Amino acid sequence: MSARIASQHLTYADYVCFPEDGKRHEIIGGDHYMNPAPSTYHQYVSRRLQFQLYSLIELKGLGSVIDAPVDVQLSEIDIVQPDLVVVLTENRIITPSKVKGRPDHLIEILSPSSQSNDQVLKRKLYERVGVGEYWIVDPFEHQLEQLVLEQGGYVAREHGDIVTVSYLADVTVDLNSVW
Repeated sequence: MSARIASQHLTYADYVCFPEDGKRHEIIGGDHYMNPAPSTYHQYVSRRLQFQLYSLIELKGLGSVIDAPVDVQLSEIDIVQPDLVVVLTENRIITPSKVKGRPDHLIEILSPSSQSNDQVLKRKLYERVGVGEYWIVDPFEHQLEQLVLEQGGYVAREHGDIVTVSYLADVTVDLNSVW
């Protein structure tokens, strides 16, 4: 289970003081959340998703695909570490130390400790700040929920074993190669 640590509206300045202890530290709405490192299967799924997106986006010069751990600062009081981050070339928000601003696509892979945060808390945050596409991946159930921002709210898209990203029609992920 994700540990929520009582805080008084922490900011990025507080965040950079957190220890490098192998745990995932995030600040959402000024509150500190901490999760243990993900499982090996979680990491296999992450790598397989990243490989497909990297091959079709980054190698073609369309953008960057970054894996965790990477800091994504959405606001002064919202700093997260998604499993995968996609930033298109024209969205110039990648700095030498973090992603500062709203990525085009975020992917969270569920772990028992992060499931509630990923499905509820982060979903609301990503929707509120306007992240165009959000995938919630359940590696154990072999499911991917594709959420696309439409008129300020997320709409779930139906898909089969092939998922087409909403922002690049030629980019598809074959889930048969993920699980």
